[in-house]
Amino acid sequence: MRQSLPRGVSGALIALIALLTTALAAGCSAPAGPDSTEAGAAGRAGTVKRPAKIWDTTPSSLAALGDSITRAFDACGILTDCPDLSWATGSRRSVASVASRVLDKPDTESWNLAASGARMHDLPAQARKAAELRPQQVTILMGANDACARSTDRMTPVAEYRRDFSAALQTLDRDLPKAQVFVASVPDLMRLWEVGRQNVLGRQVWKLGLCPSMLGDAESMSTAAQKRRQTVRERVMAYNDVLRQECARHKRCRYDDGAVFDYRFTQKELSRWDWFHPSEAGQAKLAGLVYAAAFGPGSAGR
Repeated sequence: MRQSLPRGVSGALIALIALLTTALAAGCSAPAGPDSTEAGAAGRAGTVKRPAKIWDTTPSSLAALGDSITRAFDACGILTDCPDLSWATGSRRSVASVASRVLDKPDTESWNLAASGARMHDLPAQARKAAELRPQQVTILMGANDACARSTDRMTPVAEYRRDFSAALQTLDRDLPKAQVFVASVPDLMRLWEVGRQNVLGRQVWKLGLCPSMLGDAESMSTAAQKRRQTVRERVMAYNDVLRQECARHKRCRYDDGAVFDYRFTQKELSRWDWFHPSEAGQAKLAGLVYAAAFGPGSAGR
């Protein structure tokens, strides 16, 4: 989710982050809904009958779709993708990515097709790229950027989010009929605010424009600020309802049942560059969460 900084960020902003880091490092540390109508109508549609599942815990190839979380943005430096630290396809032993755990040849049989800054409307195109590579396993983590808007009224409507996610799954079904898809829930952005706001440097970096719908005016506890944050959280929950419902319609799709959303991450699992994206430790934790949900003991029988 490249809400690291707005697109086209200038060298001056990079310098400001560096300056803040130098000036504040000695004095601080980073220790180890939408409205109810839309959420109800679009995010919590009628009960979906689940088809019988077919699931292989030992796929031979993997393509990862998503945004800057899957690109490991800001995990190794300022304003840079760090794909070798990706929870999905990274090669670093410290992360123990999903690909490294399940594939015999992760270096040649896994592909990171995620893009920093991507939103759900970009997922169908990523699905088409995946189809060209013919992977047996596809992972999807997408949606934080849809909620991280300049204001709550500019967040992606739930109906649009559903339309684009459904289109991506249909593409994978049509072009990769034997591939299986694992869908991770969107992280809890309220938890991000709760944890990151405790860090002085983090609050200063957020002022550069990171996820203003949730992180703007981070120290305010006014009624309006709290209502704004709750609106964002409810939108994320509605997105996760969409992921669950639409995935349930496909025989070879599995949702994480909210494992990523529910995880109570800490400051040490946030990037020290932006206090927003997962750090190396955060990427490692995410890899473990997804692996356990998708391929861990008992996963084949779920």
